Amino acid sequence: MRNGEEVKEKETGSVVVEKVGGRSSVISCISRYPLKFIIPKKVGSSKTDAVWVYALNFGGGIVSGDNISCKFSVGDACTMVLTTQGSTKVYKSVGSKCSHQILEATVGRNALLAIIPDPVTCFSTARYYQKQVFTVCSDSNLVIVDWITSGRHESGEKWDFDLYKSTNNIFLDDGQPLFLDTMLLEKEKIGCIKNHMQDYQVIAMIVLLGPNMQYIQKLVQDNVKRIMSEKLQHPSAALNHQRDKADHFMTKPNFMASCSVFGPKKIGLLVRVASVTTKSVYKFLQHQLAPLEPIIGVSPYR
Repeated sequence: MRNGEEVKEKETGSVVVEKVGGRSSVISCISRYPLKFIIPKKVGSSKTDAVWVYALNFGGGIVSGDNISCKFSVGDACTMVLTTQGSTKVYKSVGSKCSHQILEATVGRNALLAIIPDPVTCFSTARYYQKQVFTVCSDSNLVIVDWITSGRHESGEKWDFDLYKSTNNIFLDDGQPLFLDTMLLEKEKIGCIKNHMQDYQVIAMIVLLGPNMQYIQKLVQDNVKRIMSEKLQHPSAALNHQRDKADHFMTKPNFMASCSVFGPKKIGLLVRVASVTTKSVYKFLQHQLAPLEPIIGVSPYR
């Protein structure tokens, strides 16, 4: 793989969740180096019908040239959560080698798949490409959190990687595209990434899709509207004012968020976030996704 171009690889891991005895259950779980899945017997209340899957990488992160490909299947009326135990570290690139991770998931009728990992952190010179492709039914439910930090601040690295490309595509089961999104940060094409990002150290994308997510979507939209109204009225003093040519003061908030709907009957919500701190994004995610707790057992990012 070179410059974020996809190459075919052997499947590294797969998980199949189906109803067994009236409860969501893992009927198949396969993982191979460098990927490992951990599936705890219980997360949250025993009354909650949800399977939690933790994805781990041997060596504590993704090594230059790693090729990871995994598939997930969530059966009708089942619930599955895919998460991590910490940020996904992408180590320095060896030469022009690019690491990549491909995820394919199928979500059944009235089922829920929640992808709620910690952020990706790319080391200096790292080259990383990830692609997530979801196939859903008209009444499937999907939560996707996809986010990246600027790097290892303690080592003085801020947006110092060479390539980061993240693609998220959602298709209906008849092949109709519902949501197509790609973020590309490439030093070779745009120059110094840090200059473009200015003071912002975290970029996040959240997708909420499906009939069972409508209530949460409305809450998130209202919260984002309120947050941005407050931020724009009272910008943070932490970000310095800069005088423009017209001798006016230009300000930018230390946290920004926006919402937009997509799909038939506005079935999906897209939230984009930019922030100067990782902590503030964790706090935002905790608050906005807290209503998932009765469905998945615990509040995400608690």
